[in-house]
Amino acid sequence: MIIVEHLSKSYHRKTVVQDLSFAVPEGNVFALLGSNGAGKSTTIKMILGLVKKEAGTVTVPTHTTIGYSPETPYFPPFLTAKEVLVYYAKLQKLPHKTIHEEAQKLLACVGLENSHTKIRHYSKGMLQRLALAQALLGNPQILILDEPCAGLDAMGRVEMLELIRRLKEDGKTILMNSHILSDMERVCDEGIILKDGEIMRTFTKEELKEPGTLEKLFLDVVRDCLLYTSPSPRDA
Repeated sequence: MIIVEHLSKSYHRKTVVQDLSFAVPEGNVFALLGSNGAGKSTTIKMILGLVKKEAGTVTVPTHTTIGYSPETPYFPPFLTAKEVLVYYAKLQKLPHKTIHEEAQKLLACVGLENSHTKIRHYSKGMLQRLALAQALLGNPQILILDEPCAGLDAMGRVEMLELIRRLKEDGKTILMNSHILSDMERVCDEGIILKDGEIMRTFTKEELKEPGTLEKLFLDVVRDCLLYTSPSPRDA
């Protein structure tokens, strides 16, 4: 479980996350949604401790490990996928005897088991797959995935979503952010929609039984925000 309470952050006097509170239940896939600039990636980075928060707390159970797949992953371009995983496994001080075996298993899990190409030749989608494999090193209890389907073609997205379902079935707690609402609708149990760093709407899986419901909820939030911020004829 992840508990976020009253999280806030500003850049150059502009508030990007404001008094944000939510909880990610254990074993759930939790969606963090919003337009560009809504504060999704900043929230994720504060949860991970990569960005210093100005206020609020993030609580994760003691001894819980977290795997992170960033929106724009970077790996040394002169290495192969397996060499990347072996390198990161050593950084994490995983058992040396099982490093190569685990690396190969994770590459098979994300569909890169036959890739002997150097990273510099990887497509965006291949980098996303490798980033997920890297996040899974050490079998973390929590996964934080920032745009995991970015750069994937239609079949790649289907495979990624199926993998996320399997990870949930294995007991993983997953916090993910994506701009592809139809993908989120297929895998998430609940989530929030952000606007300017504030929660505009919460939703649960029970509300998403009809295809397209999440997109409708999202558009309703956007429309309501536009109506709220538009000047009245008297003010114009």
